[in-house]
Amino acid sequence: MSSSNTTATVQTATRRLSSTAAALATKPMQNGQARVQADMHHPAVGETPAIHSFFEKVTGTWQYVLVDPATSEAVILDPVLDYDPASGTISTKTADRLLAFVEEQGLKVTRILETHAHADHLTSSQYLKRQLGGSVPIGIGARITQVQQRFAPVYGFDDNALLDDAFDVYFKDDQSFALGSLQCTVVHLPGHTPDHVGYVFGKAIFTGDSIFNPDVGSARADFPGGDAQDLYKSMQRLMTFPEDALLFVGHDYPPAPGRAPTTAATVAEHRKLWAAKDEDSFVSWRRQRDAGLGAPRLLHPSLQVNIRAGRLPPKDAQGRMYFKTPLAGVTDL
Repeated sequence: MSSSNTTATVQTATRRLSSTAAALATKPMQNGQARVQADMHHPAVGETPAIHSFFEKVTGTWQYVLVDPATSEAVILDPVLDYDPASGTISTKTADRLLAFVEEQGLKVTRILETHAHADHLTSSQYLKRQLGGSVPIGIGARITQVQQRFAPVYGFDDNALLDDAFDVYFKDDQSFALGSLQCTVVHLPGHTPDHVGYVFGKAIFTGDSIFNPDVGSARADFPGGDAQDLYKSMQRLMTFPEDALLFVGHDYPPAPGRAPTTAATVAEHRKLWAAKDEDSFVSWRRQRDAGLGAPRLLHPSLQVNIRAGRLPPKDAQGRMYFKTPLAGVTDL
């Protein structure tokens, strides 16, 4: 679901968003140290917050710091915890970059938000919460409990204490909350996962993995509880927003050489691609494509951490931690 036209569209969007960097007020360097720079910026306009976007290259993930300029209140959306599966090493370099930016800009983080239980990277929400004093609430869609119930037996999370109240806020459909003087509405966008939500701030909609940039297409819908028909309906719901609204994605995988990762395209740009796709043809295409995809590289570590809001697995009697990987195929050896 890509073409030279959609690639050109996203390249245009990249230039448009990058050109706004100069419009953002940032603090000068202090003590000769370089300022922490976001990878892309979008200025505050009306009911839309200032958007500072940080790209994590290993997993192709966009993380966002959204700011109400009137109050300097901020939320952090879909932050990444670094994990090297070959060595089993976890680090906080990516998350520390977000913290450094928040500190340099003098921001007050009031919430940490998750669009869903990610299956391709680990969340750093718990780490960020602790570094920010321990009281910043972590929010996610209320249907995360369905995902927890599905995967708890897979990973041996038999103790309800491991999952009960793992998150601080469980958003209901169309629930609203404040970011300083601004308002956000939470919308249910199932299909990629059943718990998936988007966050609507003015004319900026943070879509997670419910839609990708026009030259990339759509996210997969073959995870447990995922559904291609639900995904199509969620994408169509996004098409009902104003044509100049921006759909900010959770990942970007540039398909064309020379096209840098970008955060968003307008609803109008997406409509050009999806208007001609009826539900039956999309569902057939999505299911056929998903059938040929392998499991995400970080599937099992991600789920074990992410359904618990970023907490690592419990330690064993010797104080060691392990991720569990269920075996398939030949298991009678």
